[in-house]
Amino acid sequence: MANTVIQVPTSKMEEIKAFYKPFDTGKTPPGAVFSAKKQGLTITAYKSGKVMFQGAAGAIEAAKWGVASASDEKPKSSASPLPPQFSSKNVLGSDEVGTGDFFGPITVCACYVDREHMPLLASLGVRDSKAMKDPEICRIAEKIIPIVPHSVLACPNPKYNELIAAGMNQGKMKAILHNRALSNVLARIAPTRPEAILIDQFAEKNTYYRYLTNEREIVKQDVYFATKAEGLHLAVAAASIIARYKFVQIFAEMEQELGMPLTKGAGAKVDQEAAQIIQRYGLDTLKQYTKEHFANTDKAIRIAQR
Repeated sequence: MANTVIQVPTSKMEEIKAFYKPFDTGKTPPGAVFSAKKQGLTITAYKSGKVMFQGAAGAIEAAKWGVASASDEKPKSSASPLPPQFSSKNVLGSDEVGTGDFFGPITVCACYVDREHMPLLASLGVRDSKAMKDPEICRIAEKIIPIVPHSVLACPNPKYNELIAAGMNQGKMKAILHNRALSNVLARIAPTRPEAILIDQFAEKNTYYRYLTNEREIVKQDVYFATKAEGLHLAVAAASIIARYKFVQIFAEMEQELGMPLTKGAGAKVDQEAAQIIQRYGLDTLKQYTKEHFANTDKAIRIAQR
């Protein structure tokens, strides 16, 4: 039986527990806070914050909670040590945003930064985008986009939902997008070759490459994986900024099309906004702008029907 394990904060744990309450088995293994069975799946939550989904569709069910996970993935870890003085090397880096947002697409960017441009990027404020708010990210992105070779790719929500329905998980989607973005930049900078390629790690190396089995071109030479890679090289920091900038642009377009403000993330406010969309335009319209398999969909439907 396939097992998928995710780690969630206390607030999310309470939300998950409430969602599966109708399916509670009434029996909890040692260290567990609840156990539920739903349509061939067993869901068990533990005091440690881990939630295990057992069953063939476990990865899909786990992804409803906005956490990219697969049955054979492990928690993020530095998969390979980086070469000495890595931060000063000419590097092609990649990062993604939008995986935990109900509204909007997964967006990936690959960016090449050589040592010649590092002082300029640093002076423009390039750093970990997680430490910045969207207005600052957008200001910096507009300054660096003309400077650094990059490729930014977004998976539209309708395509995302189609792939999920076909059995693909978020991890595989991200791997494909990262690989294609990296390939695009390598083609643009050729014959220049980066000294290294750094991917902000979201899956173990073997899992990542297994996801790419059917891709025609797979980037493998001089590739490294590391968590919190934005802090390890300006290439990944720049990629994270441009990816977020693109996500914010798409988000604004969605708001304009729907004629209403939207909230990023997957919290309670998002449920209310999704319910408004159902009431105004119908469920089919909501699916065009969201990751349908997230738990927010079911909650929005219940709110809209009140």
